Amino acid sequence: MKCRPGLAMRVGALALLLALVLTFVLTFGGGALAAKPKPVQVGSKRFTESYILGAIVTESLAMAGVAAEHRPGLGNTAVLEQALASGGIDVYPEYTGTIVRELLQREGNPSLAQINTWLAPRGLKASAPLGFNNSYALALREADAERLGLATLSDLASPAARGLRLGLSHEFLGRADGWAALQRAYGLPFATPAGLDHGLAYTALEQSQVDVIDIYSTDAKIGRSAVRVLRDDRNFFPRYDAVLLMRTGLDAAPLQGLAGRIDERRMIAMNAAAELDGRPYADVAREFVASLASPTPPAAAAAPVASARTAHGFWSRLLADDFARLTRQHLLLVFGSLALAVVVGVPLGVLAWLRPRLGQVLLATVGVIQTIPSLALLAFLIVIVGGIGFVPALVALFLYALLPIVRNTQTGLDGVGAGLSQAARALGLTRWQQLVQVELPLAAPTVLAGVQTAATINVGTATMAAFIGAGGYGERIVAGLALNDTAVLLSGAVPAAVLALVVQGGFGLARRGRDRRRVR
Repeated sequence: MKCRPGLAMRVGALALLLALVLTFVLTFGGGALAAKPKPVQVGSKRFTESYILGAIVTESLAMAGVAAEHRPGLGNTAVLEQALASGGIDVYPEYTGTIVRELLQREGNPSLAQINTWLAPRGLKASAPLGFNNSYALALREADAERLGLATLSDLASPAARGLRLGLSHEFLGRADGWAALQRAYGLPFATPAGLDHGLAYTALEQSQVDVIDIYSTDAKIGRSAVRVLRDDRNFFPRYDAVLLMRTGLDAAPLQGLAGRIDERRMIAMNAAAELDGRPYADVAREFVASLASPTPPAAAAAPVASARTAHGFWSRLLADDFARLTRQHLLLVFGSLALAVVVGVPLGVLAWLRPRLGQVLLATVGVIQTIPSLALLAFLIVIVGGIGFVPALVALFLYALLPIVRNTQTGLDGVGAGLSQAARALGLTRWQQLVQVELPLAAPTVLAGVQTAATINVGTATMAAFIGAGGYGERIVAGLALNDTAVLLSGAVPAAVLALVVQGGFGLARRGRDRRRVR
């Protein structure tokens, strides 16, 4: 079917205008919001200790009269570095070894003063050394270590260790001071394994799914699991002294009271209280900060709370105080991005139908976007948008929703019979009237199916937004993985699954209602 080029140009111009408006709002609107005074943004990585330390920093600032917000579970070092650089966060707990090797790409164990000299050109500083060293290590089941005679990392190169299966975290596999460098330093004969989330490593080890895992020397389970930590006999790992990495402009004075106040024993105890005894990490942090003002820790801190996991079971986690906030954030992410995708995707689908050659390019482009891993796209958008949180997550979900909407719009219009189009022209309708009054209404069921697919995809994909501090149900899922707490994980996964079913059911009801009206 041929059509006048003017219509295609108008549709293309409309889509381009909408895209420009979206870009303007996200760029300049986000900047305007960022200019408003806001609390100090405290970040943390997605493992138990970082959650607790981030909450301790937040509580300490609050006690000093400084407004602060905790943004937990913000992915790995690279994401936190981008968040600091963009101003998305102001401070987060980090380790000197990570700063030296990962951020600065240097070697050795330099002093804190030297580290700050290197950090200064980046607009960063490290302050308030907390008092403990949390180094990487490799561990295996005590029974296997005894049977094979393994005590050091060098022993892993022996023939007795050849059949062991490695289960290493994604970050350890990718770090400059991680697996590749360790393998070279010790001449280890193992192939690089697939990544395993750190929160699942001990469970996989206990269930004999893997034999060797990377751990942190202050892990909660070290004292309560039958594991042997292999000695770093060649001193490969640098010191990982816990410090607070922050933007240069942040006043570190309110946080100096934390310097030297946490030793390894106390950090292990706090990790165990959160991860093994099931206590909310914010409560553990609040109790520690309160104890700093008291000569003796509160009695509750002296012993584990064995019944905490029962007291904080699934239902209490599901209906916790943050449920309304997370639901609001998740709905806003899903339906905000869906609305943008409909506004942009339907005109693009029309353009792809009117101009088949251009349509191939458009469909290929949105198809490629769909193949980009969500975490990679989120990290890229942090740089483009200039911050973490809601805006980059919204843009990512908008981009992921385009493919089904654009493709279904084109497919639906292709399915309109040529006879109907010719009849519309015979009635004297203009090309624009023909499109709006005849062809698009006939293609509407197919277009609606594409919108339904995009909405369902977005409900699940929106859980990834928690990795960059955008909230939603993913915040609980990430926390559950980090804390090895199934109740917390399910309290995020179940609402997300229910929301997906509600979305599917809502579209189904809308389709049946439309069919009944057509029958009448």
